[in-house]
Amino acid sequence: MREEKAHRVVVLVRPGLLPMELGIVHRLFGTASGADGRRLYAVVTCAPVPGEIATDTDFTINVPCGPEALGGADTVIVPAAVEDYTPQKRGQLAAPVRAALARIPDGARLASICTGSFVLAAAGLLAGRRATTHWKSCEELRTLYPEIDVDPDVLYTDDRGVLTSAGVAAGIDLCLHMIRSDHGAEVANTVARDTVVPPHRDGGQAQYIEQPIREPVDASTAAARTYALRHLERPLVLEDLAREASMSVRTLSRKFRQETGMTPIQWLAHQRLQHARRLLEQTDEPVDRVAARAGFGTGTAMRQHFREALGVSPRAYRHTFRGTARRHAPS
Repeated sequence: MREEKAHRVVVLVRPGLLPMELGIVHRLFGTASGADGRRLYAVVTCAPVPGEIATDTDFTINVPCGPEALGGADTVIVPAAVEDYTPQKRGQLAAPVRAALARIPDGARLASICTGSFVLAAAGLLAGRRATTHWKSCEELRTLYPEIDVDPDVLYTDDRGVLTSAGVAAGIDLCLHMIRSDHGAEVANTVARDTVVPPHRDGGQAQYIEQPIREPVDASTAAARTYALRHLERPLVLEDLAREASMSVRTLSRKFRQETGMTPIQWLAHQRLQHARRLLEQTDEPVDRVAARAGFGTGTAMRQHFREALGVSPRAYRHTFRGTARRHAPS
């Protein structure tokens, strides 16, 4: 009986590589095995021009394989490089990289980690597809390539054989997703367990993004906003804020939108969410107590706000940013 050929994963690296992203691919795919112990993937690293490749650290890597390695790829993964973090131009792609991508066989699965998505976008491989990248670069990707459906809220996307992921660590989620799609949850869970990472993370990028509001200077609603921040735990209404600002509710609403870009209710909900995030990160207080201190009233109401704004529950958010070691209170 002929042994089944291992799925060939080729990683295309560029100068300025982030070594962790290359390590993720080798570690996860390289340790995936079947019930008989057979390695399920063969991972190969190549570069548009083989040889010594600079990284974003104080060491280089030696890549003996050139772009010809892409010709036999079943999956091609493009990690990020330092050049991706400089201002981009539409279609910006070094000639050797473009030539290397042309060697990828039809039907091969394509994936990027973090801002490696700009390479796929510049090559026209994301047109008409849903994609993501690091949250700091999502707006630039959307502006340069309006034909791409950029989703800034997810950890990874999978659209008809072309996949993208958010920041560096989201490359782990992406690789585990591909392994799960290829060989099922049991294999992916084993790889995750061996690597000591969760097989699946709840929510998306929103929970990792700080969301400060740029406060206007010397604004007429300043007194109302200061009062609200000092009394977030109270069931504030527009009349309370209008009184502090010495104006009518109608005038307050108009001025608030002019000065903050939000209605008073939207601004208040945002501030309560931010306060709740800080309490979950910095204290062991139960979720119901955090909800009361942040002005949500009940844990149920706060859970709904967290789901809508961040895509995770307060408990999952706390688990991510505070861990379980110091958390003894019920949530």
